[in-house]
Amino acid sequence: MGEVALNVDGAEVEKRLARSVLPALHGSFSLGSLVGALLGILFTATSFPVVWHLTGCAVAMAVLALWARRWLPDGVGRGVSGPSAAEAERSASSVWRDPALVLLGVVLLALALAEGSAGDWLPLIMVDGLDLSQTQGSVVFAAFAAVMTIGRFAGHSLIVRLGKQGVLLASVVTAALGIALVALVEQPAIVVAGVALWGLGASLGFPVAISIAGDDPDRPAERVGAVATAGYVAFLVGPPGLGFLGEHYGLRAAILVVVALLALAAVAGIARARSFSAGTPGAAHERDAERVLEGVNQ
Repeated sequence: MGEVALNVDGAEVEKRLARSVLPALHGSFSLGSLVGALLGILFTATSFPVVWHLTGCAVAMAVLALWARRWLPDGVGRGVSGPSAAEAERSASSVWRDPALVLLGVVLLALALAEGSAGDWLPLIMVDGLDLSQTQGSVVFAAFAAVMTIGRFAGHSLIVRLGKQGVLLASVVTAALGIALVALVEQPAIVVAGVALWGLGASLGFPVAISIAGDDPDRPAERVGAVATAGYVAFLVGPPGLGFLGEHYGLRAAILVVVALLALAAVAGIARARSFSAGTPGAAHERDAERVLEGVNQ
């Protein structure tokens, strides 16, 4: 719930600044993941009690949430006309009638699953699949989080060079290649390279997709909320599903499902890019946003 609201706010910040900032905002999230991974390495190596570890995290989260709330401006994401509850529900569901938004949701769902599956299963894949120690598995995840952090903070430069559509498609292909290497190759050096590609591909998918959804002036808050919700469905449903498959076939085989979904996302991304080039509704808004971004950078 909190992250959907923060993504809506981040999309609004992008509009006000006329530049891409969502990758850096998500980079801060990845930086927190990296700090958490390093603490996890320390606590695992010293056998620190898990209950106290999670309690400390909960307290820190509550304090930071209360502190951050004061910086969120009032009114972001609120409709001007003040629709009734029934009208708001119909309006929220109607955004999915846009085929371009549906295709974007498919892409984001696959990339969110790529990110979420690493967060939940990557250390265990290293421990059970490659016979690393628990501490070494945490180190691999810390490397994954570090690559995601770097990729997200470099996102603005990549968007300037490739455009949002190009970055989104490149993210899908890179993540699929990285996960395939982790699933199919035994050599440690190649697996580490696969983890790096996995993290790099997953780093920009979510924030760039959110940014694209927020570019459209037609109910941007509802579009961001809809696309973000598709991503969080992947976060919630995907990892338990992979765990179920992992029980029967092993986790390295199970994550090939993510590769298959990323292949589907690549098709959806190409179809969406072609629909924009053909001049479907919404294409002009996205091209205008790209021109504004180029002008700011120049």
